[in-house]
Amino acid sequence: MKNSKIIRFMMIPLVLLAACGCQADGPDTETVPAFRNVTVHDPSVLKTDGMYYVFGSHLASAKSADLIEWTQISSSAVPGNKLIPNVKEEMAEALEWAQSKTFWAPDVIRLGDGRYYMYYCSCKGDRPLSCLGVAVSDNAEGPYKNLGIILKSGKGLSPDGSVYNANVHPNVVDPNVFFDKEGNLWMVYGSYSGGIYILKMDPETGLPLPDQGYGKKLLGGYHARIEGPYIMYSPETEYYYLFLSFGGLDSDGGYNIRVARSRNPDGPYVDSKGQDMSDCRGKPGVLFHDPSIQPYGVKLIGNYQFVNLEEEPESNTVGYLSPGHNSAYYDEETGKYFIFFHIRFKGLGEHHEVRVHQMFMNQDGWPVIAPYRYSGETIGRYKKNDVAGLYKLICHGDDITKEIKTSVPVELGKDGSVSGSCSGRWELSSGNKIEIELEGTVYKGVVLKQWDTDNMQMVFTFTALSDSGTAIWGSKAIIQGRTLN
Repeated sequence: MKNSKIIRFMMIPLVLLAACGCQADGPDTETVPAFRNVTVHDPSVLKTDGMYYVFGSHLASAKSADLIEWTQISSSAVPGNKLIPNVKEEMAEALEWAQSKTFWAPDVIRLGDGRYYMYYCSCKGDRPLSCLGVAVSDNAEGPYKNLGIILKSGKGLSPDGSVYNANVHPNVVDPNVFFDKEGNLWMVYGSYSGGIYILKMDPETGLPLPDQGYGKKLLGGYHARIEGPYIMYSPETEYYYLFLSFGGLDSDGGYNIRVARSRNPDGPYVDSKGQDMSDCRGKPGVLFHDPSIQPYGVKLIGNYQFVNLEEEPESNTVGYLSPGHNSAYYDEETGKYFIFFHIRFKGLGEHHEVRVHQMFMNQDGWPVIAPYRYSGETIGRYKKNDVAGLYKLICHGDDITKEIKTSVPVELGKDGSVSGSCSGRWELSSGNKIEIELEGTVYKGVVLKQWDTDNMQMVFTFTALSDSGTAIWGSKAIIQGRTLN
């Protein structure tokens, strides 16, 4: 091993290694993907007529046919917005209740009548004075006509007749409306305040079925920093996956995406440690008490940066901050899973862009996120000797932190050994299933070829998850313009 590698091993942050259980001792062509970026905060996905749409806060929206080249449709809640052109007049009741001039994260779904239903929400922001309603259009791109408010929060009486209490009642924002495998319609929603709730919906009208109040509580409460719920069903595993964003959305807020799963759309949802997510809540009397919620949920992605080795031709890499408020999609035609989220960047303040990564189900039926953004890649079958080599390893840990998880180098030997920053073993099965044992902890996931957006080259990557819910990513190092075998 070269001295430069040894020096780099010695400089590994102990916190990162401890989180991983380590000790400190695309396409299969070189065609450059034509990425075109858009800014849609809290992107919620809809696929219709071969086109992917994302809808987000402030009535922002965008579309793409391939998840690579995006086109902005709208960007702010002002007169002339394509989704709702006369927004101030059409949505006057919602804006007045929430004492707001804008809208937060919506969700759009196509129901049986062929029309598109937008579940919108507006919130004052400094308290849960919010409303959630629905608007409808014959076209995904609008214009949408308001059907009215269906839920309110923040003052007065709750739907069950009790006095509204922000510690236990929801902030009625961040809706996600979905069909379960039986064709029943549901809406999950909530942010901070009293937690995340789910309601049964009428698939004919798009409105909540009667006599449910705020619905069934899934988790949260006492103003825990949990929001952006999104539920995806996998016919492969027959689980419903509840994705959540923990932490704060700002560049220094530590936003991170977590997941839990259930056999039923309305829970109970558990994490990989078997913890019931209904036990995940804040600390009474303390605002935003992250230590109470940090142990819950499978953290799939947080702040991260792949750091190139000295032998690699490029020195500058991008640091990614506060990924979150995601949506997810399973494509029945291709069998691919995708996760959509907004992300910020090291050194660029609060600027954010949409990112789409491919996901896979690991050997234990948990989703793992591919390390690089989707560029059209399809997972293949690979040989162990080709996969072996020097990798940059990221461990996402389980913390809610503004710090960036930077990569450290490890060697996956052709003999199945792991050396460098961590020691252990690895094996490849079925051409793309990987198990990596690092200091006694086993991680299960997949290997695939992806477009390395820092080095502009196809490389081997891996993504895997431990039984305790720790996610690791690997990206193969590039030496002298090629990946190291």
